Amino acid sequence: MDPVIVVGGGISGVACARALTEGGVDVRLLDRGRRLGGRMAVRTVDGHPVDTGASYFTVSDDRFAAVVGEWKARGLAREWTDTFEVYDDGERGEPKEGSMRWASPRGLRCLVEDLAEGVPTEQSDVQAVTRDEHTGTLAVDGRPADTVVLAMPDPQAHRLLDPSITSRSQLSGEYAPTLALLAGWERRSWHEGFDGAFVNGDASLTWVADDGARRGDGAPVLVAHATEELAQQHLADPEGAEPAMLEALTDLLGIRDRPTWSRVQRWLFAHPTETHEDAFHLGDDGVGFCGDSWSEKPRVEAAWLSGTLLGQAIVERRG
Repeated sequence: MDPVIVVGGGISGVACARALTEGGVDVRLLDRGRRLGGRMAVRTVDGHPVDTGASYFTVSDDRFAAVVGEWKARGLAREWTDTFEVYDDGERGEPKEGSMRWASPRGLRCLVEDLAEGVPTEQSDVQAVTRDEHTGTLAVDGRPADTVVLAMPDPQAHRLLDPSITSRSQLSGEYAPTLALLAGWERRSWHEGFDGAFVNGDASLTWVADDGARRGDGAPVLVAHATEELAQQHLADPEGAEPAMLEALTDLLGIRDRPTWSRVQRWLFAHPTETHEDAFHLGDDGVGFCGDSWSEKPRVEAAWLSGTLLGQAIVERRG
């Protein structure tokens, strides 16, 4: 029997491939990046890992909690904070309490890589998923597959699928972009106890995280996410948004010093603006979809659960 091919090395794709491997299914995980992680991406600057995509994760599902418990025991994950500050129109308001946010001392990508241990993985920039009109066999860039899983945002999956594949009609989700500004200083000059902040009413920023605080190493590094409007204006030129983002960030936290370094990273499909009712899709045509959009509340945990449940469904289908 041909293998199951999972395309996409974010947490949902890796979780799916892991569930398949644990179920005794021959699987191949393909990802175009040099390293796995997807939107749980990390960039190393001045020797420090900096989370450039997802800022944290929360835990509410017992199945995911068991995985996180193992990560914590091995020092891969740590509890960060349950409270963030809130800024409305530049004014600091009452802090907002919520669920415990988790982070990783080595960056969130290491959690995805840990899940991928034992999973056959290849670097491949997949171009097309097709189906033979005579035999019905699926193929990924010409490689036969019993089942194909696309673990990625709907617009990306839609582009890969041949129009004759009926599952393609299930891909309706839209995504919003953002830009991530990474900036480091010689010393921490913002107020003590700062972990992160939701920013409302600002033309440039929606969120700021103290990367040193969430990692636990105290590095003087901040990460700020742009508004959708600013990101849309600079999709072709992300660095062009840096002056406005940096000015908004330093004004917000009262930072007078210039950073010693700064970078901007574009996220074309940062988060879904609409979601699917089901936790995953597995069509009669042998094509499956999973990811954070297959959830009422898109988040890291939802992506893991979507991939895991899809993998288990494929194992059950194969008997």
